[in-house]
Amino acid sequence: MNGKIVAGSIVLCAALAGGGLWYTQQYAYYTVIDPARAPQMTLVPATGGAPVPLVISGFTGIDSTSSPIRFRACFTTATPLTELAANYAPYQQATPLIGPYWFSCFDAAALTRALADGTARAFLAQKGVAPGVDRVIAVLPDGHAYAWQQLDPAVPQDTSMEE
Repeated sequence: MNGKIVAGSIVLCAALAGGGLWYTQQYAYYTVIDPARAPQMTLVPATGGAPVPLVISGFTGIDSTSSPIRFRACFTTATPLTELAANYAPYQQATPLIGPYWFSCFDAAALTRALADGTARAFLAQKGVAPGVDRVIAVLPDGHAYAWQQLDPAVPQDTSMEE
């Protein structure tokens, strides 16, 4: 009898801890960005220099203060993809990061496929938004665009836990 109570307590604690962990990863750290206070979406010219504002509409985004790579955004731009490709710096190792399931406009798997098959093009939006982190914007031919922040592949990442 006592073994059942102990085992049941362990299972209950594990279930509660797992549920709490899932909740924090999906909801607790994210905040929805008010479209009126949306960050300026920019692109870096292919010739270098300061980022240039991109005209967008329909902005939807999320962010978090817990990590610089939790930013995700969806929007549209009227600038043709061919014009963007001719004038702005491509981002060679664009890797869309999976966001919380409830932020449904940002489908990292579909975006990864579109980048791999050349349907979408990725551009450097801003270098160094945080140390070792870049903002990337991917644009589809129909004008739908997606932004995220990822670790800069050119910057060595410190994986040690030493101080």
